[in-house]
Formats: sequence, structure tokens, C-alpha cells
Amino acid sequence: MLRRKALAILISSALFTPFVTTVALATSQAADSVAPEAASATVFKSSVSAKDYMVAAANPLAANAGYQVLKAGGSAADALVAVQAMLGLVEPQSSGLGGGAFLIYYDAKTKQVTTFDGRETAPLAATPELFQNADGSSMQFYDAVVGGRSVGTPGTVKLLETVHKRFGSKPWAELLSPAIKQAKQGFTVSERLAGAIEDDQERLSRYPDTKAYFFNADDTPLAAGQLLKNQAYANTLATLSSKGADAFYNGKIAQDIVARVRSATDNPGVLETRDFAAYQVKERTATCAPYHQFSVCGMGPPSSGALTVGQILGIASNFDIKGLGKDSPQAWQIIGDASRLAFADRGRYMADSDYVPMPQGLLDPSYLGERAKLITPGTALTKEQVAAGEPVWGNEAKVAQADDQSIEFPSTSHFVIADKEGNIVSMTTTIENGFGSRLMSNGFLLNNELTDFSFESHKDGYPIANRLEPGKRPRSSMAPSIVMKDDSPYMAIGSPGGSRIIGYVANTLIAHFDWDMDIQDAINLPHLVNRFGTYDLEQGTSAEQFKDPLEKMGYDVNIRDLNSGIHAILLKDGKLVGGADPRREGEVYGD
Repeated sequence: MLRRKALAILISSALFTPFVTTVALATSQAADSVAPEAASATVFKSSVSAKDYMVAAANPLAANAGYQVLKAGGSAADALVAVQAMLGLVEPQSSGLGGGAFLIYYDAKTKQVTTFDGRETAPLAATPELFQNADGSSMQFYDAVVGGRSVGTPGTVKLLETVHKRFGSKPWAELLSPAIKQAKQGFTVSERLAGAIEDDQERLSRYPDTKAYFFNADDTPLAAGQLLKNQAYANTLATLSSKGADAFYNGKIAQDIVARVRSATDNPGVLETRDFAAYQVKERTATCAPYHQFSVCGMGPPSSGALTVGQILGIASNFDIKGLGKDSPQAWQIIGDASRLAFADRGRYMADSDYVPMPQGLLDPSYLGERAKLITPGTALTKEQVAAGEPVWGNEAKVAQADDQSIEFPSTSHFVIADKEGNIVSMTTTIENGFGSRLMSNGFLLNNELTDFSFESHKDGYPIANRLEPGKRPRSSMAPSIVMKDDSPYMAIGSPGGSRIIGYVANTLIAHFDWDMDIQDAINLPHLVNRFGTYDLEQGTSAEQFKDPLEKMGYDVNIRDLNSGIHAILLKDGKLVGGADPRREGEVYGD
């Protein structure tokens, strides 16, 4: 087994090199012996190579669970069940049984890429005014999030079973067994989980069952290194193990979730058991965008991920990004304004296309060429210049719509898997905000995905595409992707990070394709992300050196933490090359 964990060293002061080079260690024992001051620093990683199979996930226990399945001859569809079940235990703040996910899959037998939509749905009893006060004004974000009001019908469990039934080979119960065992024995609370609990003490303390799980008897938050057991989660997985997803959607588990959501007396929700009974995973055609000799394929609506990544790449391709290079402020100005233009279209047009008509020309090269003409190298677009464009609508009648008013916060998790048969999984999974609604049921947290809808349904007399409607799926920025080259898979990639996911994925692809960076170096690259006008630069990295030149071009600049979780597998020259984000705890396992 090839397992990578790396030593932390000082950040390079050179202008915009990748964070640092790294020292790869053969086992975790050596890495665990790093001095305390080094261990608390950011860990910078190097890529891992393998021949037959590989998994990269956001927690070592989850990555190892998937690896053991692959090692035993399981498929990528088998391994994803083990990975997600373990992530729901050890990284509960980011994803789990109470949330949803998007998955893109490459089938080696048919040589086809397809996607599976396991996004949560709005309750059938929900109305567009769910997050509005009595006077029609929008609720404050966290007033809406915490409690039952924000909880949508979870999709993750049905997604796992759907994909496993279609492509899996190992027994379903066998794949849930590692997480059941770990939940009973307990796992060591990581620094990241402990830090998240400490930062969210007030909200996590609001409900007794959630508080009892994440806090000690003396009301102190769990600390890194403590052992945490979850018998309730083990019981839930055991039920799913013997009875399948039907036990989640048509039994006591669904009843318990509904009761918990509706009994949150300070902020009750409207979820019902009929919402669980009606829930469906939807297989959708992948949305693919050309970039150089590649095709970047991902999740279409209700995700805005593939469309917006594709627009950024398509607009940027009209400029010599490669010639400018990664150290050029002008290159980042072009990428930043391409992103702003793409986000303007995202805010106007993109939502659940089962409910809202959408233009068909969002990825048309001629349209993106016209959008590119708005950009003047060396000078930032003004706020007035950044507006939604006029793409071709195709067979749909053009609909006048207003710009979106929703907020999407950076939690979530992403993993990638390649099996020995050549099947590929790229899956982004979430409960939305860190710790979701802060409600727990049967050992897992419940999502707050309904707050991904626009709190306002109309603006200036026009409907907002991403307004809340019964049964609708909220728009997402999740961008699990598989890059194709000559009709074969070349890369699987994705990231958590709220609406910044789009920038993280697009920038990593540009770094690899245009600047010829190793996939891990591309992941390590300091973040510069612009969605709505302000340029976010990653704090504590060489990205800060772009502050002055970007401000001189006309941008407002914000230096802040940008905590992505990019994981990728590159398929090149007959081998697999994996990378994991140094900003989280992820690891790559492969043989």
C-alpha cells in the first residue's frame, strides 16, 4: 500500500510558487513523531503514484476504508459506500446520512460518463416564504439555519444504494461493517473536528442531544485526541446493513427525523414522512465543457458547479493564460473577472432545471467569446460592467428572472476513487453549513440545505430562479468532475468550500493544464478567488503578494482563510497519481 503523509515546513517566500515542497513518509508512524510545533502547522503534501487502484478522501480512516474495499477486489461503487459511511462518523460536521451528494461516474465497460443527483429536496409542505419574517423581510441566516426549518429530505443513503446496486459487486452489509465497528470502538477526535466544535459551541449547545454528543460532562467541548464513540450511528448502519435504504426512507428512521425536525420548538420545520417516501435519486446527463484538448464533465443543474467552472475556463481560454504564467497579476485579473462574469450568469439563470427553464447557450464558445471581450487585461471590471449575459435559450421560451439572493457556506467533503477495472468516482457530499441544522437523529446530524435556496422569491417584480418550491432541489456549487481526453478519463477532481468550490476547481485545472503543474502542486497552490467583486486571497501564503497589484487594477481585496479540500486522481501513462489538499486531513491510498 502506498500511503502519503508529509512533514510541515516553512512557506516559501518566493513569488507564488506552490506552498512548499514536501517529504513523503512511508508510514504514519514517522509523521506522528513530528515535533508539536511542526505538527500544528499546515501540512504540505506530495503526490502519490499507484498502478491498479486509488482513493483520496478527507480523513485517513475514510480513505483507508475505501482502500481496503479496493484491495479486496471491490469496485469504485463498493468503495464509495465504505468511504461515505466512515466520513459520516469521523467528519460529521461536513457530510453524512442526514445530507445529500452529487456523484459523477465513469463506467469502464460502457466508456460512458454519467451523474447521479442525491441532492436534498424541499418538503412538499414548504412555501417560498419559509425563510421570511411576518413582514416579508428575509430571516437572518443563522436564525434560519439552526433548528428544523432548514432541513430538507436527505438523499445520501439512497444515492449510495442506487449506485451500489448499479455498479457494485461486494455485499452491501460488508461495506458498512467498517464504520459500524469504528463507531462502536470509537475514533480519535481530530484537530479539525475539535476546532470546529470549539468554534460553534453556542449553536451546538442549543439542543440537548447534540450537546451530549459533542461536549464532555463538564460542558467543555471535545478536544483533539479524545475517544468518541457513537453507538446510535452504529445501530443505524446496522439497520441499513440488513434492510437497505428502504429502512431509512420508509421506516422508523424517517419517522424519527420528522419528529426531531418538527419538535425543534424554537425553529420547527415542515418535513413529513411523505417527503421521504417520495424521494428519488436522479441520473442525469453529465454537463461537459471543452478546455484545450480536454472535456471537463460534471454535475449540471441543480448544481451550478459544472456550468460555472465551464464558463470560467471558456472565458479564460480567450486569453494567453499559459504565456502570462502563475506569477502574473494580470493572469489572475483575467481569471478573476472571468469568474465574476460566470457568477453573474449563475445568479440569474442557474437552479433546479426540473422546476425552472434555463438557457441552453451558457457554454457556447461564441457566447463565452463575447463575454471575454468585456475583460480588459490589466484593469478590473467595474461593478456596473458585471451583469448576466444574454445566452441563447434554445427550445425554452425566454423567462425574465431576477438575480439570486442565497448564501452558500463552506463545509462539505469530497473524495475520488479509481478501481482496477478503470471505473472512476468523483463525489461531493454535504450537510451544507458546518454541523448542518445542529439537530441530530439516530447518531447523525441533519442538513440545513434549504438555506441554499434564495430567501427572497422575487426581486423587482421578477421571480428568482433559485426560489424555494415544494419538492425542489436547492442550487449548489458542488463540482465533482471527471476530465476526459480522447474519450478516456484523464482526471477526477472536486472540492468542498461553499460557492468558492467553483474557483478552487477551476484554478486547480488551470494550474495543471496551463502552467504544467503536478496535480499535487496545483492543489497546494495558494488560493485567489473572486466571485462577486472582492478578490479573496489566501491568508498566510504567497498569494498575499498579489494584494497591491490587484488593488491597483481596481479590486477590493480581502485576505482571509480559504479552507478548500481538493482531492484528485490523475490517470496518465498507465498509472494513477493522487493528490490531497494540505488544508485538511485528507490522504491518498493506492496500490
